[in-house]
Order: sequence, then C-alpha cells, then structure tokens
Amino acid sequence: MKEGLLYSTVLMHVYPTESLPADIGLKQCRSAATLRNWRASSARMRTDRQGVAAVFNIATGLAIWCSEAMTLALVLFVAWRHNVRNEAYLYWGLGFLLTGIGFAMVALRGEIPSVLSIEAGNAIALLGQSAWVAGFLALDRKRIEWWALLPPVIWLAGVFLPWVNSDYSNRVVLYNLASATGATALAMAVAAGDMRRERTRVKLMGVFVIQGCLCFGSALMMALTLPSDIEATNLGGASAMASAFLLTIAFAFTCRLIMERSERHLRALTLTDSLTGVLNRRGLLGYFDGIQEKAHDDQRQVAVMLFDLDHFKRVNDRFGHQSGDAVLTAFARMARQYIPNNIFGRMGGEEFAAFAAVTDQTEAEAIAEAIRTEFCRLPVSTGEAIVPVTVSIGIALASSIEANIDKLISAADRALYAAKAAGRNCTVTFGEAEAAAPAPATPSGTAGELVPTVDDQVEALRRMGTLSRAG
Repeated sequence: MKEGLLYSTVLMHVYPTESLPADIGLKQCRSAATLRNWRASSARMRTDRQGVAAVFNIATGLAIWCSEAMTLALVLFVAWRHNVRNEAYLYWGLGFLLTGIGFAMVALRGEIPSVLSIEAGNAIALLGQSAWVAGFLALDRKRIEWWALLPPVIWLAGVFLPWVNSDYSNRVVLYNLASATGATALAMAVAAGDMRRERTRVKLMGVFVIQGCLCFGSALMMALTLPSDIEATNLGGASAMASAFLLTIAFAFTCRLIMERSERHLRALTLTDSLTGVLNRRGLLGYFDGIQEKAHDDQRQVAVMLFDLDHFKRVNDRFGHQSGDAVLTAFARMARQYIPNNIFGRMGGEEFAAFAAVTDQTEAEAIAEAIRTEFCRLPVSTGEAIVPVTVSIGIALASSIEANIDKLISAADRALYAAKAAGRNCTVTFGEAEAAAPAPATPSGTAGELVPTVDDQVEALRRMGTLSRAG
C-alpha cells in the first residue's frame, strides 16, 4: 500500500493531475515500468501540443565540436612550432582555437552573462573563420585582405539590432549569413593560389562553395518560413552537422594540398643546384627531350652550350672559396636570363650548360656572345674587392632529328676545349657536321669555328672605315 502511494505521489509530482487517466489505480502504479510508460506517454502529449520536438542537443554538439577544435589547434600549433616560417599553420591553429573558445562560450549560456555567451561567443567563433582565411592567404605568401574579417563584422553589425537580439530564429539566420560569408572568403582565398599546378585547390574551393550555399540556403529558408524556436534549433543543428562534415572534407583536402606541395618541393630540391638555384645536371638533362620535340615542331635546330669560368681556381686561391661561390651565383643569375625558357644549369664545379631550340648557328652564337660580353662587364663584388672574371663557351648544333644528347655534349665539350686553347674569353662553335663526327683521340685546339668577339668586330669595322677613306 505504501509503495502504491509512493508511485502515485511521483506521478502527481512529475505530470499534471489532469494528464492522468481517471481509471488508473494503485495496482497499476505498483511497477516502475508503468511509471516509465506514463512518462513517455506524457512526453508524446507535450510534443503533440508543441507541434515538433527538438532533435538536436545543442550543448552536447557544441561540447563535441569544442574538443575536436582544441585537438586540431594543438596539432597545428605543434606543426607551426616545427616550421615557424610557415605561418599558415599558426593561423589555422588559431582559427580552431578561436572556434573552440567561441562555441564553448555559447554552450555555457546560463552560466555566464548572455552578452558573453551570445554576442561575444559567436563573434569569436566567426573570427576563427577569418583566421582560416588568413591561413590560406599565408600559404601562398599573400598579404591578409580586409574581407577576411567580414564574418565577425557582419555578426556584430546585426546582432545588436532589437528585432534580431530578442529573437532566437533571427539570430540563427544572422549567424548562417555570416558563416556563408566566411565560406565564400575561404573559397576566394583558395582560388587566389595556383589552380593549374595544384588541382586539389579546385576540389577544396568546391567544398567551401557548397558550404557557403548550404549556410545561405538555410538562412533563406528560415527567413521565409519563420520557424518556431524548436524548428529553428533543428534547422540550425542540421546545417551545423552538414557544415562540420564539409569542414572535415576541407581539412582532408588541405592536408593533401600540403603533402603535394611538399613532394613538389622535395622533387625540385633533387633537380636544383643548392648553391646557384639553377638546375643541376640531372634536372638539366631531363629537359633535353622537350627541347628536341619543340625544335622538331618549329623546324629548328638543337643547340647545346657549355660555359666554363676562366681561371676559376685562381679566384678561389686568391679571394677565397666564398668569393668563388659569389662568382658562380652571379654568373648563374645573369646567364639564365638570356636562355629561352631558362633551360640552364650547373654541370659541376665552374661548368654550366644550356639547351635551346634555335633557328640557325647565328642565333646560338648571339645568345652565347650576349652572355659572355655581359659577364665581362659584370662587377662581382666580394665585399673586399671586385673579382675580374671571364667565361669561355663551346657550342654544338644538330638537327632536331639527329640530335643526340651524348654526342652534342661531347661536341660542345670539344668546342669548349678549343675556346680555352684559343686564349679563353671567347666562343667556339661546332656545326652539324663537326658535332656529328666522332670525337678524336686527342682534342684539337684549332677545331671548330672561332666566333669573333664584339671588340674584334668593332675593330674590323673601324679598319674598313679607315681603308675606305684612304681609297
């Protein structure tokens, strides 16, 4: 009897008296199962009166997201600490940190003042989106743009309006509009990079565009349908879940983008000379097939040029190896500007090479002479003195069909030897016939065609002028 009275008292305390059926007896209230059944029945009755039930538990969802955001922030801060020059990791970590703090403040509504939970919390969360935008701009070495701050600005500009601040649905609409702006800014930041070389950017930008359309569509639907607070909670929760899913995909694409960029950087390091920044021997030889195909398509010849700095050992002995490195760097920086498509590299030591598709021998000699004469005038300063340097050049030519990289390099090397034997600081050219001929056992210092220097040509013109006046 006492047990029946106890359950009756619980039912009367939990549910209104009018919600209990008149024929319920003490015997029906003797079991805990009956009590649970009536609780569920009463909950369904309240749901029917309100029209719809809240599907999403906002506090739980925010707590889960906060823990994930803080974890990602910690990972990104560690990555930035490992490579402090990459500021993108810093901005992305800051973005997740701000988002986690902002949503934690929203979840604490009722425990902290409303102005901190609603106005400040959502503004801080949206500021996290601005930090993500800054991260993508920093990834491409671009300056931070003003439109990166639009998400929190839009929120702060609208949330203090009375008809927005006092209505939950209107606040959800405003937040979705601000979030859509942030997704659009993210898409713009991603599109600002090299879309052709990094195809993952296209997919990443597509994810942010979809997220922006989702947030904007959710805001538009709520603005048109004028939902109740519970319906607005459900719509906002569904939009938040979809946005979180898209953000996870975007994070995966971002990791893939960084991995591809790292792989490309490592590949470039294996093909680049660390001192001068131009191609190394391996990287340079990899371009020969492309030059041969281009020469064939354009009905041109293939030219291989070898450059050797004169008396470079003396430069190292007299001025030191640091001065020698400065000479090598200066020559590489200057010479590559004259080579079409910058297919120029360091073969080793003080020897450089270039490949070019040229119309004829004259064009190849013009390129070589431009480099030689410019290098003679180039002041190479070591900090203590100006280093006088010159370069000798050997050229070998072949038709696009008969061009063979080994034969051309061998022929250009023989031409370079002839240039050294002719007194250095000059250019010697081997035409198609000489380049195709087998290499002699002993290189000849008189083989090839010695290209007249600019000074020789000027002096010849002066003599011709003198003879014409004398006649």
